[in-house]
Amino acid sequence: MTSPVISIVMRSYNEAWALQETLPALANQDYPNVELIVIDSGSTDGSQELILAAKPAHFVQITPQEYNPSRVMNHGMRLARGERVLFLNADATPQGPNWLRPLADALIDETVAACFGRQIPRPDCQAVFACDYDRCFGAKRESANWKHFFSMVSSGLRKDIWAKRGFREDLQYAEDDEYTRWCIAQGYHVQYVPESVAMHSHNYSPQQARKRAQGDARALAQSGSVTHRDKSWLKTVALGFLNDLRHDIIWLRRNDRLSELPHAMCIRWNQRIGKYDGFVKIN
Repeated sequence: MTSPVISIVMRSYNEAWALQETLPALANQDYPNVELIVIDSGSTDGSQELILAAKPAHFVQITPQEYNPSRVMNHGMRLARGERVLFLNADATPQGPNWLRPLADALIDETVAACFGRQIPRPDCQAVFACDYDRCFGAKRESANWKHFFSMVSSGLRKDIWAKRGFREDLQYAEDDEYTRWCIAQGYHVQYVPESVAMHSHNYSPQQARKRAQGDARALAQSGSVTHRDKSWLKTVALGFLNDLRHDIIWLRRNDRLSELPHAMCIRWNQRIGKYDGFVKIN
């Protein structure tokens, strides 16, 4: 009996350095019926040649100016033949041949609208961001107790549920957060799949960290996921910064990286200021 096709949608932009590992890792997955769909935003670093050599079922090329995450993911979903569609960023490298199957298996359950796998940071990951990966994906992940958490980087969706209402294309950030919140509101489940592991991390500059936090917060405000209390400077900036700092100090001490505390403080402050600006300055 032929295994059902599993579609993989990959977004890429100038990430040849990672694709050299990510594409072979996908080819070595222990699942026999896979179609790869790649949407590339005008890479000029050799990424396109690597992608073409992998012989994807679809290779869509857009300009950097055309990129909108929701639009790209909706397009990938429309192209997918599979009823179970996995998403993997070009710079997220599957760790071993068992990345695909646990995610695909989680989506067999008709009540599971979306699932996401574990992410581990790259060896060069700065401590402040490595701490976040531990809080989000570690063995004792705090994210399990948060009001909501999801990451599209290494994830999966059921196409029949997505077909009822795709990603909101008016959002430039947090589109995956908004979509999975909608799924839960409709009575579906979002499942964490720690058996599926991908290596992925970014070392953002303070300015990049602030911009990203601001964009995510603005998107959450636009989608109605922000309370009046979230718009309090005391709660979001002052108390939020102190809470982040407490977590960072514990993690840095445990991992013998206390020397990176000044950098962590700089990143956290910029994240908190960006988050506050995004909450209160929607327009």
